[in-house]
Amino acid sequence: MYKGSIVAIVTPFKDGKIDEPKLKELVEFQIESGTNSIVPCGTTGESPTLNHDEHARVIEICIEASNGRVPIIAGTGSNCTEEAVSLTKHAAKAGAKGVLSVSPYYNKPTQEGLYRHFKAVAESADIDVILYNIAGRTAVNIEPSTIARLASDCKNIVGVKEASGSISQMQTIKDFCPEGFHLISGDDALLLPILSIGGTGVISVAANIVPKDVLAVIAAYNAGDIAKARQAHYKLLKLVRNLFTETNPIPVKTAMGLMGMCSAEVRLPLCEMNPANKERLKAALKDYGLLK
Repeated sequence: MYKGSIVAIVTPFKDGKIDEPKLKELVEFQIESGTNSIVPCGTTGESPTLNHDEHARVIEICIEASNGRVPIIAGTGSNCTEEAVSLTKHAAKAGAKGVLSVSPYYNKPTQEGLYRHFKAVAESADIDVILYNIAGRTAVNIEPSTIARLASDCKNIVGVKEASGSISQMQTIKDFCPEGFHLISGDDALLLPILSIGGTGVISVAANIVPKDVLAVIAAYNAGDIAKARQAHYKLLKLVRNLFTETNPIPVKTAMGLMGMCSAEVRLPLCEMNPANKERLKAALKDYGLLK
């Protein structure tokens, strides 16, 4: 469930509202492409701008559309512990197989505060919890010692989505945490390096548009064909660089709009791409063979 290519799926909008039929289409596309799991309401799904009803509905749509064919790992993080608990309880009741819980943002809790927050989330429902460590957005790093403490004390905290960018830190997490604890890349560009240190996969932005190419890196690595995995990784890397020229998910949604997959619409405070960056993205999509 927490291995392979896990797509951080976008939330498609139409005239300011969630485009429910399109979201169902995107779930179907991912399943048909072989994606291993789907994460709705993450960063890429613009969770900060979804109201509570919308947040719940996006998760429910993904669960309904997947119909048990792939696990749904619902984004349920918040900088308010009570709210994170409420969202986690909803996800469990709705039928999600796991939740992705980002570290509280803006509050800047201490490591003890982070421990208590995630412990409360884990104890709130009978569901697997994946921590989400991305200090670049939250202002606080979940230290490896805190992750190890949580993994030891809360048996349903089963892994971490690591987006610190530090391979050194990720190795420390692997060293400190129990066998079977999942180290999942939170960065497409670090997929191959993380696999090489014992990671189990990636929660991917790029998989929104090239799910089979993300899978190809993992399949080659798991088959022991490191040269093939490296070739697939560097091919993907050319595209990934252009998916992060502006704040995620602006570029990937722009790409999806150009490819006719869904509207490029994002919600404020995000806005459309800078024209020059959009032209560079368009050129990258053409070079990759995704646009004519």
